[in-house]
Amino acid sequence: MRLLDEQYFKTPFYGVRKLTAWLRGLGHTINRKRVKRLMDLMGWQTIYRRPNTSKPNKQNRIYPYILKGLEINRPNQVWAMDITYVPMRRGFMYLCAVIDLHTRFVLNWSLSNTMTSDWCIEVVSEAIDKYGKPEIFNTDQGSQFTSNEFIRLLLSHDIKISMDGKGRAIDNIFVERLWRSVKYEHIYLHSAQDGVALYEGLKNYFEFYNSERPHQSLDYQSPASCYLKAA
Repeated sequence: MRLLDEQYFKTPFYGVRKLTAWLRGLGHTINRKRVKRLMDLMGWQTIYRRPNTSKPNKQNRIYPYILKGLEINRPNQVWAMDITYVPMRRGFMYLCAVIDLHTRFVLNWSLSNTMTSDWCIEVVSEAIDKYGKPEIFNTDQGSQFTSNEFIRLLLSHDIKISMDGKGRAIDNIFVERLWRSVKYEHIYLHSAQDGVALYEGLKNYFEFYNSERPHQSLDYQSPASCYLKAA
């Protein structure tokens, strides 16, 4: 799963057959059935984008993507949320984060060994309590984000809802870039022994990401400096 996670960033378009052949080329004795099981466990859905850790619930309402052509030019205009798989030395956890798209500021994040709508609701609620509310909230079409409880939270704050089009990598590109930074600059360099070590490491990384790491798109300022002085 660790190998698959790293390979995604190179070949997100690989399906079961190509991944099986790739792993066999590395010397692993593995069949397509096992590769498919591992991909399902990770949430990898080969749709020319990152591993989709959220599974849709066809009974829930899907909201349209409303960010296309929108000029995002101020803090708290658009927030986005996503979930990603995070490997440890033994086992794995899921990481979710809420990010302000204009400043790239990570408003809140959390780790869990399961993906539930209650978990996502708690993370968003904490962000709103601390930073106010966005005008628009963007997610993918996963069941955590289309659940009645999650939608009710956003609507209760008069927040407009936007959801990525199925299979469109560009719709949530800023969160994709965040995951790439987190994994290549921290996760893959520091293999956590357990969940406690993973949490402490990520806490330090996100403090660095928000307050120290310069971003080219922000004229080499940090997300925190841009968000806090303008929000």
